[in-house]
Order: sequence, then structure tokens, then C-alpha cells
Amino acid sequence: MRKRIISILQVSLTVIFIFMFTGCTSLFAEDTRPNFLVIMTDDQRYDTMQYMPKTLELIFDQGVTFPHAYVTTPLCCPSRSSIFTGMYARNHGVLDNSYELEKKTMIDHLHENGYTTGLVGKYLNSWNGEPRPEFDYWVSFQYGETRYNNPRLNVNGEWSRHEKEYITYALGKYAMEFIDEAAPKRKPFILMWTVNAPHDPSVPATEDKYLPLELPPRLPSFNEADISDKPAWMADEEKNPLLGESEIEEIDTFRRNQILTLYSLDRTLEQVINKLSETGEMDNTVIIFLSDNGRHWGEHRQIAKNTVYEETTHVPFAIRYPPLVNQPYIENAVIANIDIAPTIYELAGIPIPAEVDGKSLVGLLTQTDDWREGVLLEGWPPRGTYIAIHTERYVYAETTNDGYAPEGTVQMELYDLEIDPYQMENVANKPEYQDILVHLQTLLNEEKSKSEVTP
Repeated sequence: MRKRIISILQVSLTVIFIFMFTGCTSLFAEDTRPNFLVIMTDDQRYDTMQYMPKTLELIFDQGVTFPHAYVTTPLCCPSRSSIFTGMYARNHGVLDNSYELEKKTMIDHLHENGYTTGLVGKYLNSWNGEPRPEFDYWVSFQYGETRYNNPRLNVNGEWSRHEKEYITYALGKYAMEFIDEAAPKRKPFILMWTVNAPHDPSVPATEDKYLPLELPPRLPSFNEADISDKPAWMADEEKNPLLGESEIEEIDTFRRNQILTLYSLDRTLEQVINKLSETGEMDNTVIIFLSDNGRHWGEHRQIAKNTVYEETTHVPFAIRYPPLVNQPYIENAVIANIDIAPTIYELAGIPIPAEVDGKSLVGLLTQTDDWREGVLLEGWPPRGTYIAIHTERYVYAETTNDGYAPEGTVQMELYDLEIDPYQMENVANKPEYQDILVHLQTLLNEEKSKSEVTP
């Protein structure tokens, strides 16, 4: 009996040594697929990156910058759902901030395919802040309880008030903790670092609150005098009057505070990026930076988001990943938030699900794929449903269900961004633009036909 036990042990040890030294199993092999760090700001306009010099230096100036990057539905919950799924809102079904996302996400697929997964920050407005099973590491908050000072956070299932902490610094601390824990493992990771800056109430860190700040110049479309060429809900002078002095003062205070919250984020982002270097993961990590949407600062007399205009749809966007982008450059193709998931799938070696609407940026960056001419923009605000096609030069939009227009009316807008970057003149009815109008209508219908589901 003793000889038999010794024999079994000898065989077992022999098998283990064979596995270790011949590579016949992946049990001891290191997974060399890339990591992913997706950094998502909240309500950050595309024209505010100059206030984040460290972010520009560490990400934008080290990779590829996309000056024509858009979010397909410029509202927090729909946009984030499009990032997680790679789908237009008409397909994933999250039409506004109250909807829950019921589709399978890229995090589910990555988790099932061996990735360590983490979220630090905001998930969706409709989520209660509790951990989700597809995430191995979780730090979040309940929407509606968002505060910049003394935040209440759920850290891996435990709620606690972080007294005397500023939320950007707290979220940065947990992002670095995740990297420290994930880096030594024999498998890759993805971290969604989804900070709440510069979303309202936009409270700057104490050390930044009284810093001198020269506000950016107001755009020519600020408090636009003539809005008669806009959709009826917007052109109605009673519903959308000129901004008064007190409103303008509130906007200036708000945009100052929004910008100041980016200062602390910029400093914290540098620490998180340095943590990748310290752990030896920098060159094997795909870093993606973007905002979930922008918002108006009084352009066209608007102070909200979820419109077809540049101030809400156009976002900062850059990717740093040396194996794919070995020299920094600017890519002028039209890209969107729906392209993030398919890009991650391809780089992770996971088949792109058939329901994905976006395109992997790998083909664009390696010049191995014909790229799109335009991307769909869509929204369902109470003031009127809009759908649009955005190319590098033109935006063509159709608004329906506008309570200020006759029932069944389709209101058309066409803007030539090369001549009119601030979308002040709707040229949809101008004779010289009719051929372009027809072409854009065809593009719009092609994008709409990708889904038979019309909300």
C-alpha cells in the first residue's frame, strides 16, 4: 500500500513538472492580452482640455487624438450604455436617465473570457450603487447622493461615508488600489475609471476653489439673437427667451466651477497613470479617455444637454497604446462612443457580438478597414425627438414629436461646420445644399436601417 501511495505521488509530481516546463497547459502561462483603462469624465465639453495639461501630455500627446469624436445620445445614461454595449440607444433601449440597461455588456464578455474587471466611479444613473456580478472590484455611489466632499461610497459591497475626503481623490486612490491588486495576476484587467467631474454641482477641491481663472471666450452662438431657423420648441420666444443677466452670471459661475474641478482630476489622473508605470503595466495597457457627453453654456440660449448641437455631442477622445500607436498623431475620421466596445473586443481577442453597431478602431488605426462617412445621433427629450447624421463636415437632423409644431411635422436642420462651426445658420432649405441634403438623408436612412427597433 505504501509503495502504491509513493508511486501515485511520483506520477503526480511528474505531471506537474511536465506542465511547468513543457508549456503543455495554460495553467501556469501568463495571459499577455492587453489591459484596458477607460477614463470617463462626466459632462465635460470638448473645448476644455486645455485645463488638463497633464492629461494632454500623458495620453493625447502620447497616442492618437480624435478631433471628430461624438457621443450618439448626449445624455449620461444612454451614452454610458452605448459605451458598455457598442450599440445605439435605439438598440440597447436606454433612452433617458431613468432606464436600466438590460443588455449584456463588454464587461460581461471580458469577465467571462478571463479578465479581471473593475469599476471605480459612476455606473449608470438608474443603478443604485450596489456591486454588480460582472465586476471583480467595485467602488461606486448611488445617483442622487453625489457629492464632491465627504462622499458616501460603496466599496466592494460596504457603504461608508468618506469623511474629510474629496471624491476625485478618493476615486483616484481606489483606481490605484485596483491596479496594484490586478497587476501581479497572471491575467489582464479592465478598469472603468468613471469620475463624476465636472458634473454639477461641480464643487472644486479646496485648494483650487479660489485660483485665478480666465474663462474661455463665449462662443458666437451664446445667447443667439435669431433662433427662428431652429425647431419650433427652440424657436418659440416664450419657451426659449434670451438669457437675462442673472442667468448669464449663473452660467459663468457654473462653467468656472466645472473647469476648476478638472484641475484636481488632472493631478489625480497623473498619479493613476504613474501607477501603471510603477507596476510595469504601462506599455501593455490601452488607455482611452473621453467624456460621456458635453453640455450647453448658453449657446442657442440653452443650458442643458441632449441636443443635436456640438456643445453636447462633441467630446474629447484619445487613445494611448504603443503597440498600436507608436507615434502620436491626429486622426480626423468621425468616431463615436459606440466604437469603444468593438475596439476592446478585437484587442482582447473576443469575437465582436453581432448586435454591436460600432466599429473597431483597430482597422482605422492600422488603415486596414474602410471607415464610415458619418455616425448617427439620436435623442428622445420631451421637447421633441431628434435623429441626425454627423459627418466630418455636415450635420443633418430631423426633429419630430415637437409639441410646438403641427402634429406629424418633420423639421429639418442642416449645418455646414466648415463655414458655420457654431451651427447658427440652418441651410436645409438653401438651393445650393439640396444635393448634399439628399445625400445626408440617404446616409441617415442607411444608419437607421441597421435596426428594425424604433422606440
